[in-house]
Amino acid sequence: MKKFFTTLAMLAFSLAVWAAPAESKAVKPTRDLIERIAPEYSANIELKLLPKKGGDRFELSSNGDKIVIAANNVNSLAVGFNYYLKYYCNTTVTWSVEDAVVLPEVLPAVPEKVSVKARSENRFFLNYCTYGYTMPWWTWREWERLIDWMALQGVNLPLAITGQEAVWQKVWSSFGMTDEQIRSYFTGPAHLPWHRMSNIDHWQSPLPQSWIDSQSDLQKQILARERELGMKPVLPAFAGHVPEQLAEIYPDADIKQLEEWAGFPKDQACHFLNPADKLYTEVQRRFLTTQTELYGTDHIYGVDVFNELVPPSWEPDYLASIGKKVYQSLKAVDRKAEWLQMGWLFYYMRANWTNERIEAYLGATPKDKQIILDYWAEYQEIWQMTESFFGTPFLWCYLGNFGGNTEFCGPIAKVNQRVENTYAKAGKNFVGIGSTLEGFDLNPFMFEYIFEKAWDYPIHKDVNEWTARLADRRVGKVDENARESWQLLIDSVYNNDGYYKARHWLVSRPGNIKDYGGRGDLMRANRVLLKVIDGLLKVDSNTPTYQFDVVNLTREMMCNTFEMLVQRYQKAYNEKNVADMMVFEDKILTLLHDMDDLVSTNHNFLTGKWIADARAQGTTPEEADYFESNARCLLTTWGDRAMTLNDYACRTWSGLLDTFYAERWEMMLAAAKESVLYKGEFDGPSFSKYYEAVATYEKMWWTDRIGTFNATPNEGAVEAARAMTAKYRGMAQGIYE
Repeated sequence: MKKFFTTLAMLAFSLAVWAAPAESKAVKPTRDLIERIAPEYSANIELKLLPKKGGDRFELSSNGDKIVIAANNVNSLAVGFNYYLKYYCNTTVTWSVEDAVVLPEVLPAVPEKVSVKARSENRFFLNYCTYGYTMPWWTWREWERLIDWMALQGVNLPLAITGQEAVWQKVWSSFGMTDEQIRSYFTGPAHLPWHRMSNIDHWQSPLPQSWIDSQSDLQKQILARERELGMKPVLPAFAGHVPEQLAEIYPDADIKQLEEWAGFPKDQACHFLNPADKLYTEVQRRFLTTQTELYGTDHIYGVDVFNELVPPSWEPDYLASIGKKVYQSLKAVDRKAEWLQMGWLFYYMRANWTNERIEAYLGATPKDKQIILDYWAEYQEIWQMTESFFGTPFLWCYLGNFGGNTEFCGPIAKVNQRVENTYAKAGKNFVGIGSTLEGFDLNPFMFEYIFEKAWDYPIHKDVNEWTARLADRRVGKVDENARESWQLLIDSVYNNDGYYKARHWLVSRPGNIKDYGGRGDLMRANRVLLKVIDGLLKVDSNTPTYQFDVVNLTREMMCNTFEMLVQRYQKAYNEKNVADMMVFEDKILTLLHDMDDLVSTNHNFLTGKWIADARAQGTTPEEADYFESNARCLLTTWGDRAMTLNDYACRTWSGLLDTFYAERWEMMLAAAKESVLYKGEFDGPSFSKYYEAVATYEKMWWTDRIGTFNATPNEGAVEAARAMTAKYRGMAQGIYE
């Protein structure tokens, strides 16, 4: 009898399986993504493929207890899944693998069918600099979440430049260079983006072979996943940067050393092979052939010949010839090649890149074989200045961040207006949306928003409604306090260009105290931030995004309060009031240490994690020390002491605040106080003495690896935010006693 019932059960199961529609193998990449993001709900989500015609699109509906997502490709399926998570589940999937995805106990139904089409065929993401300011120490664990995040946003043109040193090692070896020469030509890992962009050679070299090998393996994983999720990775190609030894091997080649960059010495300046030289085509052939053997190709190549560089000639005919030769060198190896390049050069050297020169340079390549990134369009739209790049296809890109700084940045109303104007007026050669952030910053909602603008979401017709739904996602439910808080932010702090472009005094090297001036919006910003914090602290939520927001907002309030305290210190200094100077000195230093405690409760603000991730790359203790020094250097002096990029990548991180920024401020305040006590002025010899001391300490911080830091956050984020808000409320409102 038992065997009989078992047989019946097996028959019933077989009939059920036979009756259920088989899921197309083509949707497996999206199914796997859902399993990674929401494994417990995967069985409740049905995936269907629509006919491919009609551009990227997706549909949402309910079928009994199933959520049905239909789309015409795997990338659009992922966007549809993300739309459902955001607008039905009030859930944000962040780009950080450290953040859990919080979902409701029961998946909400979709009452009415939703149909959404893409407005832009191309959606580009990343920046060469991101590979230094954010991702140099990433492993597959971090990359897997980011690629999922990109798919959820609909990104289909990711910049993919990991692992290119393995390609160059093979190429330069084929030209007769030794292993030592090649690895010494490269820089340390965090500085490689600027080596790749022809800015610096040799800094913190030689690059360990273990790094080169591991990055090559990682690139293969990255590309495989990006391609299976419907993306076309943008791989690098040869732009003219060569080792100095190549000039010795080919003495007749047109190779010239470039000018020094950003304070680096002459012996670390790059060498440039003129694309007009026949050797250029041969280097390109060997590079693309080797790269394709290692990584395959999707036929789109990033080549930036003159990024922040002066061409050998500004004659339009010469620039046209260079454009033509670069494209021909790509086409000679890959007949399907398309050339993608940054439009940054046209902004950075606008006085030289006249419209006549731009038109000549771009016009030498077939228009359907190139794409220009309008790199910093929220600040300066180059398409508006160049007759829409003279018909060359371009992407409107939001940059939003320099150096990965931890500052508020997100002019959402301005971005909305500019993007809509571009859709309306730019013409058919406007072919997509992108983001070119230099580092991952603390305003992730802006990057979600910019990629939503590539789709015809009805909610974008009203920024206020979009903001309300953003607030719901950040706390995990509809909450009026959160909605009011976020509306205040979007209407004020995030709508102020001056505030958006500012850099906090706290993380800048303290200079002559007489040079400090106020920012007129500090009081207003603080009032708004305090209202926002009050509102969010009333929300009963433990979602990762909520905890991040309360820490981030409190941190920003404390940054503003710090500047008010410095202004009060300056007043006391000008009046030679030593007693008041000491009062505000104590408050300034206490705030720095308090902020360190606050941000130690969130993984986004940990110097210890950055360092631990760097050290983990080492295969020996010596390599671990090397990677740590390289990681510390980029965040602080950037290069050697007294660099023009000093503090460019500054961050209000736990560890940096206590052992780097607080130390510098303590040194400056002590020097200023000494000058008053001994009836001097904090300038001339006394300032020079301080400057020498602080510059020496800055370099020691990374060469001697000063301080040890936690790599995991402390508990109690909300409690810490509440305590700091209570403590600094009065100061934020101008009450200092």
